[in-house]
Amino acid sequence: MPNAIIHHCPSLKLARERKETITDYSSIKISSFLSKYAKGKKYYIYTHGCQANYRDSEIFKGILEEVGFKPSIDIDHANIILINTCAVRENAENKVLGEIGNLKRLKNKKDITIIIAGCMAMEEVMVNELIKTFHHVDIILGTHDIAKLPDLLEEHLKKDKRVIEVNSGSGYIHERLPSVRDSIFKAFVNIAYGCDKFCTYCIVPYTRGRERSRDPKDIIKECKDLVKQGYLEITLLGQNVDSYGKDLKKKYSFAKLLDEVAKLKIPRISFLTSHPYDFSLEIIDVMKKHKNIQPYLHLPLQSGDDKILKLMGRKYDSKKYLSIIKYAKRVMPNLSISTDIIVGFPNEKDSQFKNTLKLVKAVKYDSAFTFIYSPRSGTPAAKMKDNISYQTKVQRFKKLNEILKQQMSENNKKLLNHAFSVLVDGVSKTDKTMLTGRLPNNKIVNFKGNKNLIGKIVKVKINEEHIYFLMGSLEK
Repeated sequence: MPNAIIHHCPSLKLARERKETITDYSSIKISSFLSKYAKGKKYYIYTHGCQANYRDSEIFKGILEEVGFKPSIDIDHANIILINTCAVRENAENKVLGEIGNLKRLKNKKDITIIIAGCMAMEEVMVNELIKTFHHVDIILGTHDIAKLPDLLEEHLKKDKRVIEVNSGSGYIHERLPSVRDSIFKAFVNIAYGCDKFCTYCIVPYTRGRERSRDPKDIIKECKDLVKQGYLEITLLGQNVDSYGKDLKKKYSFAKLLDEVAKLKIPRISFLTSHPYDFSLEIIDVMKKHKNIQPYLHLPLQSGDDKILKLMGRKYDSKKYLSIIKYAKRVMPNLSISTDIIVGFPNEKDSQFKNTLKLVKAVKYDSAFTFIYSPRSGTPAAKMKDNISYQTKVQRFKKLNEILKQQMSENNKKLLNHAFSVLVDGVSKTDKTMLTGRLPNNKIVNFKGNKNLIGKIVKVKINEEHIYFLMGSLEK
């Protein structure tokens, strides 16, 4: 391709290889050329996907502002447009491709730079599609290459060519990248990057790389700095927080890290995401020990059938999963539990689906993210022949969600007439006259109140229950 500079393209083979983890403490360097170019120019970032992507976007903002760009609230006024993508589901990718296509109208009007980053950029098939079809995309940037953004941008501007830098085999952790956080009172803190589980349906180990744990000292320092800045809530992030520290030379468990962060006395602490295979019951003990750790656990199930779990490569069975839940509820009766469930995994029998329903009924979840199986190119499950019709999968999906909605309603009713501490996030998206926030158990509550309460912790009494949110009133 003559008008493109291709440094690296994604490789599923390289993504599987274990690289030695190297922590880079160097700061990024901005050239005078780039600083001069950025004067008077603005950037716009559109983020899709999980909390890890939102944290990456905060770093993208930090880098672009260090270069000299200013944020734009309107994409039409931006000179740099960056789309941070998600690859977990096919419909998410289709949505992003639509957005990328729509950007051509802006490219035809003025000189702008369009950057595609995130998990879609780590897929071989998707990068080939972007190169061949979306000629108005200027830079394709992988999840391991965020620190290279200034250099790639300068290369594109100087040579007037498209630049592709997607390194699949990285083992780096960059510790001193600039960051502009989305909130002044809630913060995401990465504790590890990547995943080593390679579940047969999942693209994440290929898009995020092999597991790399940050040094606990670096994590504690970041959390201490956030406490000094007045943050009220920290969410510890990892594709699998429970395996944190297993790749460090000096072993260090997630339970120990959680305990150390809780001792910093920040008002609210939570964490995402757990994996039943690596989950230690000691984590529940630490949660019970510290009142500032929120009584909320997200523990993905995916399936309640042991044969399907084995085909998924989940490395645990339904018995182990239920044993974790039983211990957690015994130690913390007020614990709120959410999950992820996939319906219609290739060749899932009706009896196997019923095993999932049976387990769901036993757990009584507070919330759940449910999905109809979506094949991801390059994963083992995508090669499995599937004899289950899409119509059957949709019917099962509806049945599962009927049961979950009933459970959520029953659990929400138990909260009526009780008051809880709520961190006020802002104004409700659906009703601008209402404030919104989350209870310690992660439930959303809307209530009347002055906007000066945003960013503060208040007491809210629950007056009404709805399936996906609660209605409350401020306690005097």
